[in-house]
Amino acid sequence: MYTTVYLIRHSIPFKEHRGIELINDDILSWNMKSPLSIKGEELAKEYFKKEEFKNIDVVWSSAYVRAMSTAKYLAYYNNVKVNVNSIFNERIHGVNDWSELPTDFEKRQFEDEDYKVGNGESRKEVQTRMLEGLNKLLEEYRGKNIAIVGHASSFAFFLSNYCEINYTGLYYYKN
Repeated sequence: MYTTVYLIRHSIPFKEHRGIELINDDILSWNMKSPLSIKGEELAKEYFKKEEFKNIDVVWSSAYVRAMSTAKYLAYYNNVKVNVNSIFNERIHGVNDWSELPTDFEKRQFEDEDYKVGNGESRKEVQTRMLEGLNKLLEEYRGKNIAIVGHASSFAFFLSNYCEINYTGLYYYKN
């Protein structure tokens, strides 16, 4: 009896058409509420119609809106619910404003597993968090097809437990 786990990065976030944002949220709150772009919604809707995403037994998502918005299509096509657990969230950056992040933040996190800024998370802390979450799912859903919808950085950090992950530059998604 095999257990299959799908690690799925959320679809394309809403970035290109964003204008002035006069909000009082810190970047963690703002980042959690950030939705998918129209193209991201369309892509997720079509992507999960593929044969390889049929017969998913359980769908888990990070608590970020863009991850849940991606997961809803997978859940819909498989007639299951989207379960949400913050253990699958994106890493915590540790600053209140994007301008507070060092310009080499991404690179340093990939090169040094203990590097973090302020009250943020290191790569090692994200690895530990993600492994704990996955181990619980593997115990509970043995022999099932499990989908986890989350974030590129947290998945990359998690996967670096098992293989070499190289930093190639900042993520950029054109809508």
